[in-house]
Amino acid sequence: MNAPRLAVAAAALACSLAPFAAAQEQQPPYLDNRSDAAELVRSLYNAISRGEYGRAWDYFGDEKPAEDFSAFAEGYARTARVEVETGTVSEEGAAGSIYYSVPTAIRAVAQDGSETIFAGCYTARLANPQIQSTPFVPLQLERGALKRADGGLAEALPASCGDAPPPPKQDAMLEAVKKRFAADYTDTCQTLEPDAEAGAANPSEHVIGFHYKSDSETDPERQARLFRFPCGSGAYNTMEVYYFADDTGEMRQLQFTTPELDIHYENDDFEGKVEAVNIIGYRVDDQLINSEYSPETKSIESFNKWRGVGDASSIGRWIFRDGNFSLVKYDVDAAHDGEINHETVLDYDTPP
Repeated sequence: MNAPRLAVAAAALACSLAPFAAAQEQQPPYLDNRSDAAELVRSLYNAISRGEYGRAWDYFGDEKPAEDFSAFAEGYARTARVEVETGTVSEEGAAGSIYYSVPTAIRAVAQDGSETIFAGCYTARLANPQIQSTPFVPLQLERGALKRADGGLAEALPASCGDAPPPPKQDAMLEAVKKRFAADYTDTCQTLEPDAEAGAANPSEHVIGFHYKSDSETDPERQARLFRFPCGSGAYNTMEVYYFADDTGEMRQLQFTTPELDIHYENDDFEGKVEAVNIIGYRVDDQLINSEYSPETKSIESFNKWRGVGDASSIGRWIFRDGNFSLVKYDVDAAHDGEINHETVLDYDTPP
C-alpha cells in the first residue's frame, strides 16, 4: 500500500473508532464484584450501563430474568445507564445455602434522557463454598422483582425485604458528631490514627435533662446530649474532647475556660517551697485531661497530673447550668513534694 492510500485507511479507521472511544469515555468504571449480595446487584447494573449484557445475564443462576438472552438484551436496548441504590441486606440459611435479600431502587435513564424509578428486592444465593467441587458456582442472583415507584432513589428504596426486620433507625446526631470529631482531629488524636483499635474513637454519651432560667415551672424538661471522645494518652494522662447537642439539635464542640497560673517557688526551684499561686488570666482549652462527666452533679471534672506520681497537679470542675458548662472550681497542688495537697485558687462551686 502506498503512502496516500495508507493515510486514507488510517483516517478511515480513526473515524470508525471515534464513536467507540466516545462511548467508552461515557461508561462507568468496570465493576464485577461477587463478594456480597449488594455488590452483586451493583455489578449487574454496571454491566447493563456498559452494554455488557452477557455479563449481566451470567449474574443470574438457573432462574433467568427473561425467556432467553436475546429477549433480555433487547429489553435494555434503549437504556443509556442505570443508577442503583441498595439497602440493608438480610440473610437466611437453608439446605446448605445462604439466601440474601437485597432492597433495591434504580433510576433507569433512557437514551432520550427520560428517567424511570423502579424499586423492589433481589434474592441472591450462595451454595456453601466449602462443600462445592467443580465447576464452582459463585454467589448468584436467583430472582428480582422491581416495580415502578415515585420519588427519588432514597424515598423509593424499601426498608427491608421479605420477612426481614427493618434496619434500626440511624442516629443522625451521633453520626454527625462522629464525622465532626474525625474532621477536626484526624491529625491530632491517636484514637483516629489508621492503626488504632476498632472503636477506639467511639464516644460515650450522656443525656442531660434541664430547664433554662427563662422557662416556667410548667414547661417540660429539655434534653441535651453530651458526647465524650477519647483522643489519646501519654505516660500518665489521657486526653478527651467533648461535643454538645442542645435541645434544638444544634451541635458544637465544648471549649473549657481554664486559669492561667503564675506560680512562685522558693529560689525559683520547682522542687522548692511554693510561695504563691496566682491567676493571671484565662485561656480556652478544646481538650481536657483525665476527665469524666458526673450525671449526679451535672459536671465535668479533670485531673491534670503534672508528673506521674500526681503530687503536682490541677483539678478543674465545669458545671452545667442554663444550657452551658461553666468553670466553677480550680484546685492546684504545685509542690513537687510527693504528697497530694491541693489548694483552691478559684471557687464558684455552688449547687446547680
